[in-house]
Amino acid sequence: MKIAGETPADRVKRATASTLKAVAGRADLEVAFAPAGTAGLHGNEVRLPNPGPTIALEDLTRLRGLADAMALRLRYHDDRLHAARHPAEPEARKVYDAVEQARIEALGVRRMAGVAGNIAAVLEARARADGLPDARRQNDVPLAEAMRFLARELFSGQTPPPAAQAAVDLWRDDIDTKAGSSLARLTALIDDEEAFSRSLTAVLSDLGLVTATEQQSLEQSAEGGDESEQDAGDGEGEGGSGDQTPEETGGEDSDEMKSAPGGAEGDVEETGLSEADDLPFGGSGTEEAGGPTRLRRNSPERGSCPLVYRVYTDRFDEVVAAEDLCEGEELTRLRHQLDQQLAHLQGVVARLANRLQRKLMARQTRSWDFDLDEGMLDTGRLARIVANPLLSLSFKAERETDFRDTVVSLLIDNSGSMRGRPISVAAMSADILARTLERCGVKVEVLGFTTRTWKGGQSREMWQTQGKPAAPGRLNDLRHIIYKSADAPWRRSRRNLGLMLREGILKENIDGEALEWAYRRLLARPEGRRILMVISDGAPVDDSTLSANPGNILEKHLREVIERLQAPRSGVELLAIGIGHDVTRYYRRAVTIMDAEDLGGTVMRQLTALFDEDER
Repeated sequence: MKIAGETPADRVKRATASTLKAVAGRADLEVAFAPAGTAGLHGNEVRLPNPGPTIALEDLTRLRGLADAMALRLRYHDDRLHAARHPAEPEARKVYDAVEQARIEALGVRRMAGVAGNIAAVLEARARADGLPDARRQNDVPLAEAMRFLARELFSGQTPPPAAQAAVDLWRDDIDTKAGSSLARLTALIDDEEAFSRSLTAVLSDLGLVTATEQQSLEQSAEGGDESEQDAGDGEGEGGSGDQTPEETGGEDSDEMKSAPGGAEGDVEETGLSEADDLPFGGSGTEEAGGPTRLRRNSPERGSCPLVYRVYTDRFDEVVAAEDLCEGEELTRLRHQLDQQLAHLQGVVARLANRLQRKLMARQTRSWDFDLDEGMLDTGRLARIVANPLLSLSFKAERETDFRDTVVSLLIDNSGSMRGRPISVAAMSADILARTLERCGVKVEVLGFTTRTWKGGQSREMWQTQGKPAAPGRLNDLRHIIYKSADAPWRRSRRNLGLMLREGILKENIDGEALEWAYRRLLARPEGRRILMVISDGAPVDDSTLSANPGNILEKHLREVIERLQAPRSGVELLAIGIGHDVTRYYRRAVTIMDAEDLGGTVMRQLTALFDEDER
């Protein structure tokens, strides 16, 4: 049905919203479309990315996958039942969430063929973005990801996508040997979320992720509330595991579904779906980007933190230029993608950048020395020579200004939790900041920090082969990225910032060592004033390190580093911007923003305030 004056984008939105409500069995849902925003669930409100006036296939694919995934979760998942047996250990929690996600997808795939195609296409694109085709060892593949694909295959008969097939096979024999029988028993329970959740703890125990005592505790943890939860879950369309059919909710056979983007028709090639969109199981109001990679350690600490932070080995760490991590053609494509996503943000941040530039340029009042014997020819006094040829030529020279003696280092958290909107806006803010300050003669460098792999990589392998000594310290391979060096011109480096959109780059974050690295780089600079600005979205997280050390080892080290850098004689001015997480508990000079859209303006305001202080 066409509505007068309705654009193609409006029709896509209307069809998508109708399809989502039908698949979810929830007529009360409110579906909103945010400008290229991160998708999320808030109560009965669903937020999806705006397809834009011109609908590219990539954007349409992303919209289909996100809408279907959210609808399936709303229909087949109960947050209370799931949370009742949530394990405390990070690795166990990730597997628990992943297998539940496989259950949800399997229920949708069994009953709706169009949904099956959309979910498969999304998983294929995500596997490629996460670098699974390049996996050669088990440590290159998170256990939770392998469990999700294997459970999905068992529950629905859907084989892993081609991009993930080899990666899943690296784990297949191990998982089958340890937990094959207990995982198979879950197949008959996927329609009963309560029973599924209870039996899932046996899988975690077989995999060695929880002890027998913890398993028993998890199985009994929700017994007192099972009856009331089951009563609450019996109602249709409330996120429980009721066995509604598509016909009962206007699902697969409704006209709107057949014509909507979420239907069975149409091919899917690529998607921007990230873990931020992949339905984290933190409750319907949760929208924490990164899902499993940002989970906090809730278990008791394993002993006291060592007095001195140590690194087990730095043999596998790397400091690498952005252009060395990606082919030039792909960098160009990613930069173009970044420009497209943030076109509407350019105007707002550019105006703030121009305001900062005018303020800085106003401080650069030129002063000259005249009547010199050498320097720049003073053309304003040439008339005297015409009148009297016996007079000598007059020269002038510009006096140096202290203001130009400044360097700004922008250190950006490249962890998995920054995926989606936060990292896009951070990249564009860095771009505009570099361009603006370069015009004013201020040097700018842009740095990023993450890890080379999940689960510790070669550092953890070495620790395991050497007998797993206690309290080993940091157990992961660091990757520090130079997007733009201070001496490189902006035009030569602008393409590098697109690398942040390559999702396989974003992994875990060890903030303390990243700060030390950026600090050492600044100290090596000749400028008299050095400013270090950190953009992050929370505390340091590295599951490999936290699983083998006291739970506060990374946070304690971060606080120690910040204290040193904030000392009056450190030689660096430190400030931080937190996205969605309060960083004021770490940094003395800090601001927290709840929406990534505010990042560009906040960066400019913080720098303006710094230079205003210098004036006073």
